Amino acid sequence: MPRPTLAQLAYGSATVVFATLAMLLLFRTGSGLGVTLVAVAGLALGLLVATTVAAPRRSARPAAQPPADRAMGSAVPAVTHRARVPRPRHHPKAGSRLEGHSVRR
Repeated sequence: MPRPTLAQLAYGSATVVFATLAMLLLFRTGSGLGVTLVAVAGLALGLLVATTVAAPRRSARPAAQPPADRAMGSAVPAVTHRARVPRPRHHPKAGSRLEGHSVRR
């Protein structure tokens, strides 16, 4: 279960306080049992609000697929990054032996 966000804690706490005060004023209870029932109802309402309001959304991107070698149970570790290989510098005025035979132009 993921940890609650700060917004969820704030909404839930505010709901508990305000709902409990509103129910105590509405029902005008003075007995210990009445106050206990109102407090439990306020806590339940606060928990409901905290879990439903401002719930973190999942990313729309699909989860990364595991490499084929790990899916098959191979002990070979997958490469996590590619090393950058520097390209050789080519001076535009320098002649090349293969100048006319290049595929890329």
